[in-house]
Amino acid sequence: MTYGEQNTETEAHEQLNYAIEQGVNFIDTAELYAVPAKAENNGLTEKYIGTWLKERKDRDKIIVATKIAGPSPNLKFIRDPLNFSREQIETAIDGSLKRLQTDYVDLYQLHWPERNTNFFGKRGYFHLDANKWQDNLLEVLQVFDDLVKAGKIRYFGISNETAWGLMRFVKLAEENQLPKCMSIQNPYNLLNRTYEIGLAEPSIREGVGLMAYSPMAFGMLSGKYHRGPKPEKGRLTLYPNFGRYNSENSKKATQSYLDIADKYGMSLAQMSLAFINRQPFLTSNIIGATTMSQLKENIASIDIDLSEEILKEIEEVHNQIPNPAP
Repeated sequence: MTYGEQNTETEAHEQLNYAIEQGVNFIDTAELYAVPAKAENNGLTEKYIGTWLKERKDRDKIIVATKIAGPSPNLKFIRDPLNFSREQIETAIDGSLKRLQTDYVDLYQLHWPERNTNFFGKRGYFHLDANKWQDNLLEVLQVFDDLVKAGKIRYFGISNETAWGLMRFVKLAEENQLPKCMSIQNPYNLLNRTYEIGLAEPSIREGVGLMAYSPMAFGMLSGKYHRGPKPEKGRLTLYPNFGRYNSENSKKATQSYLDIADKYGMSLAQMSLAFINRQPFLTSNIIGATTMSQLKENIASIDIDLSEEILKEIEEVHNQIPNPAP
């Protein structure tokens, strides 16, 4: 999602080439990106990936995922209206396919729900009777079924969803012989383990794996904001309004995790990613990087095996400061 904002097209291609060489085979993007989302950079991430895909001969070996944006009053430059009607889903997928320069995407995801519920940093659910959403999840599944039959998508997934949404999709698919929800893309990192509370169990029992986003908490879990001056090109330096992972409790917890990493002679980034990699409900750990050195460090975390002593100390911090960045 940094491609087109913090990263140029050339840098994007360099990163993608290196990742594929290291055995990475999954690329996730969205019609919303680049981030921060604005009219002038909208769609650039998909376009940069598209020019890269066009040059390759191995499209069938690369799993490409993208997402359709949900309702938001500030994003009407993407599409208007932003909803999950048949017309808008078909418009969105056609736009993504054109930018990605491919005939199909392997995984097509709902970026966030249409209904009012708790996502994007909301801890609890507060019901609003005034919310005019009508349950259209069956209709959405029927559209996805048509897109699968048309060869435009292979599978569908959800993102920023709740346990109710996940189980509703599973139940409707079973009752109506429609495509099963294959994945859920929600935040998961050492500062936000809320996924474990209501979603880990259905994720495992229903076979809907987590694709963890923000595993580095916008770079907070690299430790770079705790060692000397703020990095000039760090995301939380460039975009201070991204406050999700920037609270005082988040900083305090990060310092404790950094102390653990230092104690055992590893980088906080690799410890943070290795913790995610070992979770039984995980399908993919969606790393992101703006520099090649960051990318190399992140990918190498797959070879890190955390000891029971390290895991115990991580749990002690989590119990003292649970989920400071929901």
